[in-house]
Amino acid sequence: MAKVKVMEKADERVAESIRKLSRAASAMAEAIDEGTDVIKHAIKRSGDVAEELLEDTTQRVKRHPVETMVATFALGVVVGGFVGWLVARR
Repeated sequence: MAKVKVMEKADERVAESIRKLSRAASAMAEAIDEGTDVIKHAIKRSGDVAEELLEDTTQRVKRHPVETMVATFALGVVVGGFVGWLVARR
């Protein structure tokens, strides 16, 4: 009689543990799906932003070619000077 009660309680606990495990697995699968959707959306959005930036830059260069060349040259001089300074310090 006592063995039967112990077995019944063990069966109940095993069944409850299986239900909890099933719920946890479902929750994890849902969280992974949501995370995947968020990542896909972020990748698509970043691609759209990069494309928009490239288009804006192209338009700006077409409208102001001389200013763009001067700014590019100035930036090159500044970066070159900085790199030269770093190399000279060593």
